[in-house]
Amino acid sequence: MADLTHFDESGASRMVDTSGKAETLREARASGHVRMAAATLTLIRDRGLAKGDVLEVARLAGIMAAKRTGELIPLCHPLPITSAQIDFHFEGNDVLHIEATVRVLGRTGVEMEALTAVSVAALTVYDMCKSVDRAMTIARIRLEEKSGGKSGHFTRAD
Repeated sequence: MADLTHFDESGASRMVDTSGKAETLREARASGHVRMAAATLTLIRDRGLAKGDVLEVARLAGIMAAKRTGELIPLCHPLPITSAQIDFHFEGNDVLHIEATVRVLGRTGVEMEALTAVSVAALTVYDMCKSVDRAMTIARIRLEEKSGGKSGHFTRAD
């Protein structure tokens, strides 16, 4: 298990010691989407749901989730996030695309924060729209890009 940083030589779980790392600007961008009925997407776009503006509630939920990732993922470091941005766009007539960009000046990356932000934003969309469309599907939550730190820059090839 030497390649898995969250386990020691004997296989015990551990939080990675980042005290020896330099503080650098680190950024991660993640994305995902929610597939739904065309009528549901229209309701979201037109702000026609009784619960309110779905995208603004999901945006706030995603930002809050990014800030609390260290409380949700057992071995994730709590980080002083310096920026969390959630963006949405519509793909065709049945897909809501969600993208989160998170930054920190720190000793460890913010990939988990970006992924968590997308996940919680998508779950919030589902929660707010489930009364009209229980068949929605949350899919393709993935890291798109990350920068900063020893491992350098990563950009998804596809």
